[in-house]
Amino acid sequence: MQEPSMLVDCLVGTATSAIAIVVLRRYAIWFGLVDHPSQRKQHIGDVPLVGGIAIFMGVTVGAACYGHFHWFEKALIDTALLLTLLGALDDRFDLSVRDRLAIQVVSVLAVVASTGVYIHTLGRIFGHEVTLGWLGPPLTVIAVIGLVNAFNMMDGIDGLAGSLELVCIAAIALFADPNALSGMLVLLALLAAASLPYLFANLALMGKKVFLGDAGSTLIGYMLAWALIRMSQTPYARLPPVDVLWCVALPVFDTLAVMRRRLQQGASPFKPDRGHIHHILMSAGLGPRATLTALIALATGFAFIGAIISRATSSAGLSLFAFIIIMVAYDVIVTRAWRRQDEARRTQASSLREEAWSSVVASTATKSTALRMQTAEERQRMSFRPVDEAK
Repeated sequence: MQEPSMLVDCLVGTATSAIAIVVLRRYAIWFGLVDHPSQRKQHIGDVPLVGGIAIFMGVTVGAACYGHFHWFEKALIDTALLLTLLGALDDRFDLSVRDRLAIQVVSVLAVVASTGVYIHTLGRIFGHEVTLGWLGPPLTVIAVIGLVNAFNMMDGIDGLAGSLELVCIAAIALFADPNALSGMLVLLALLAAASLPYLFANLALMGKKVFLGDAGSTLIGYMLAWALIRMSQTPYARLPPVDVLWCVALPVFDTLAVMRRRLQQGASPFKPDRGHIHHILMSAGLGPRATLTALIALATGFAFIGAIISRATSSAGLSLFAFIIIMVAYDVIVTRAWRRQDEARRTQASSLREEAWSSVVASTATKSTALRMQTAEERQRMSFRPVDEAK
């Protein structure tokens, strides 16, 4: 890999993304790509949903400058364009979950059919090579769409999805051999570089705020998922399939915990709510920036735990076992915190209803007493006759 050339390509991607944000922000209202405040979306004012489109433009321009990608990277960029447009349409028209899933499935299968890349092995687990056979393509579809929706669900506070993307890319660089699949690593570097202007704008550090939108969360999840699959399913990449899980541990943990809780309550796993880890931390009293910092540290900690276990044991089975144990512990801890907060909210709401009802009853009783007193006074006046009138 030629580092100076890659650095120039990344700078081009960063500049393109920054320019796109400035331009698209002006026309966001005209295109209808604006996020309005609501009971669930508690931001101030209308915010343009152009961050994802700007990131994709930065990636594609930087990739064009690099110009040395192979067939897989080209197929990935082509299908990423389709899903970015799908996300933009969802931002504009609020598409149904079924329509979005159908197009995402078609995109994943198109990459599988045109490149032959999919999850065909889980690696050596306790001394046995776990091959998937015909289950590989369906599992690939589930894995890609799952990570896409994981980043979509984690895009709940300013800077979170973009910051987790950078953590994931850094974790991939930590686990993978930098000399293998240079094209894929360049594409991830371009994704990180193009995301920086968005993060500055989203955190209100550069101009007016913009949001990532479904276009951006879909793009990030899709490219990261395929990068992990490509690098873990190539023997010379030196990225064991189990290590892939540690690179995206926090989005995977939180998404599985939230979806399990929704299914347990009889709700749709895709129904939005305020039960994610960032909502729980903010309900506990942390501010948005403190919550962002805590979750970045948590995601980084998971990646380092995975790296330590992977290097200490050299056993994919033990690493997978540790991952499952930590995932279960995360689910238990977060679910308990959510239930305590939910019970507190219910108790508070019940108390408010009782206070309101008591106020209504007291007001009604006061009015009834006043009416009885007024009626009694009127009766007394009517029954009293002055002496002159009696004569």
